[in-house]
Amino acid sequence: MRYALLVYEDESVYGPGKSGPASQQVAGRHTAFGRQLGARRLGGAGLAATSTATTVRTQAGAQTVHDGPVAEAKQQLGGFYLIEAPDLDAAIAIAGKVPLFQDGAVEIRALLGPG
Repeated sequence: MRYALLVYEDESVYGPGKSGPASQQVAGRHTAFGRQLGARRLGGAGLAATSTATTVRTQAGAQTVHDGPVAEAKQQLGGFYLIEAPDLDAAIAIAGKVPLFQDGAVEIRALLGPG
């Protein structure tokens, strides 16, 4: 099965202008994590700051374009991994190893369609 591991953290801790030794250390941990996954890693990337996001919202058939992410939250979607795992339990084990800057969450979502 294929899964997306969506990494949520507080962008004010790691976001724009926060490129110090701690940020470099976490970036190194992500590089090492990607190597550990090997062929199970199908893709993934960090995401630009939420201040660069644009959302297209459809309501009652009408579309509007908004600056910013879909919803304001304490933690923002900062990146993702696309992985292959035999089942949800294996995906949970992998998600538990995703490096986080501080407090955060990793949402696991199965991908639809043939894999």
